Amino acid sequence: MNVLFVIVAAILLLGPLIAIHEFGHYWVARKLGVKVLVYSIGFGPTILKWTSKKSGIQYQLSALPLGGYVKMLDEREGNVSEEDLPYAFNRQSPLKRIAIVAAGPLINLIFAIFLFWILFLPAQEQLNTRIGKVFPNTPAAQVQMMPGDKIIQVDGTQTATWEKLNYALVDRVGETGQIQIKAERNGELKTFNLPIQQFLKDQNQSALDVLGFIPYRPHIEAMVYKLSPDGAAIRQGMKEGDKIVAIDGVKMNDWFNVVDIVQKSPEKLLNIDVLREGKLVSLKVMPQGKRDSMGNSTGMLGVQAKTQNLHIPAEYKYKIQYNPAEAFVMAVEKTGQLSSMILNSMVKMVRGLIGLDNLSGPITIAKVAGQSAEMGWQTFISFMALMSVSLGILNLLPIPMLDGGHLVYYFIELIRGKPVSEQIQLVGLKIGMVLLGSMMFLAIFNDFMRL
Repeated sequence: MNVLFVIVAAILLLGPLIAIHEFGHYWVARKLGVKVLVYSIGFGPTILKWTSKKSGIQYQLSALPLGGYVKMLDEREGNVSEEDLPYAFNRQSPLKRIAIVAAGPLINLIFAIFLFWILFLPAQEQLNTRIGKVFPNTPAAQVQMMPGDKIIQVDGTQTATWEKLNYALVDRVGETGQIQIKAERNGELKTFNLPIQQFLKDQNQSALDVLGFIPYRPHIEAMVYKLSPDGAAIRQGMKEGDKIVAIDGVKMNDWFNVVDIVQKSPEKLLNIDVLREGKLVSLKVMPQGKRDSMGNSTGMLGVQAKTQNLHIPAEYKYKIQYNPAEAFVMAVEKTGQLSSMILNSMVKMVRGLIGLDNLSGPITIAKVAGQSAEMGWQTFISFMALMSVSLGILNLLPIPMLDGGHLVYYFIELIRGKPVSEQIQLVGLKIGMVLLGSMMFLAIFNDFMRL
C-alpha cells in the first residue's frame, strides 16, 4: 500500500464527510432565510472557486482538506447593509441559530444511518455467537464456559452477532469488576460472571483474547499453499507444499496455531520445523514486523494456507436477511450504539480509565482509510460510517469553537432571554482553542509514535 493510495483513500473518506457536514449548516441556513456568503471545503489557500450568478454564494475548494466552513452574513464579522440586516445570522432568533448550528453534526449522524442501511440490505452469512474454543487459565475457563456455548447477552445487551458482542465488551474498557455473560447450553440458560481488571488497558489484545474465548474456527492444515515473493519465509528457504509441524519446539495442530505464534513474534528468530517430501527440515525464519494503524507490530511470514471449500457446521452459522424497514431500524440502532460507545470512551479517557495514547489524528485515519479500501467497498463504507458518527459526536461536544459550544451559548440565551456576554464568549474561545490545540497536538504526536 503506497503513500499515494493512502492519500487518495483519505480524501475519498474525509471529503464527503466534511462536505455533508457543511451542507447541513448551509441548507438549513438558506431554508431559514439567512444569507450565505461562502461554502468552503477545506481551509487555507483556495484551489478552486466559483460564484453562483443566481445566489451570489461563493463555492470553493481549499488546500487543507481537514475541515470546512460556511460563512454567513453576520454583523460581528463586517458591515451589513440596512436592507440585508434581516438576513444576518446574528439577527436570527436563538431557535433558528440552534437549528443552523446543530444541522451539521446531525446530518453526519443521518449520513451514518444511511451508510449502515446500505450495508445491512444484502443477505449475509456469518458465524453465530457460539464459542469455538476456550483457552485455559483465562476468565472464561475460570467460570467454566465451554465450546458450544452460544452467547445471548453481555451485561444485559442482546448479542445476536460477534460484532454486537464486541461492542458490548468494548463498553467495559478500562473497568475493573465483572462482566455478566448469558449463554445457551443444550437448551439451558447459563449465567457467567467473568472477572476483569482494568479491562483492555493493553492495546495489543482484543476483548476476546483477554476473556479467553473465540468464535468457531474451521480446521485448516498447517500447509504452505502460497509464498509471497518478497516475504521472510521464501528468503529463508521455505517452499510451497511444506507442512509446518513445529515452531520453537511447539507442535502446530493447524494453521491458526502458526498464525498465533508468528503474529506475536515480529523481528524474532523462529526455529520452524517443516515436513517436506517425507523428510523433516529445520529452518530459521524471522517474521517481518508490520505496524497496524495503532502502532502495534505484527509478525508476517509471507505465507498463505489453502482456505477454499472450508466446512463450517450448521450449528455455527447465522444467516442475516433484512427487508428495507428492518435494515433501517438496525442502522439507527448501530449508529446509536456507536455514539454511546464514543461518548463512553471520551468520559473514561477524562477519568483516566483509558490512556490518552488511544487518541488518533489525521495520519492514523488516513492509514486506516487505505487499509479499509484495500479490503473492499463494504469495509470502506463501514469505516466511513464510523467516522461520520465520530465527526457528529465530536462536534456536539460542549467545547467553545465546536458546534456544541455554540449550542450551549444559544440555549443559555434562549433560557435567559439575552445573549451571553462578549467577554465570556472570548474567554470560552481561548479555552476552546487551548483544548482543541492540545488534543490535536497529542493526536498527531500519537500518530508519529505509531509510525
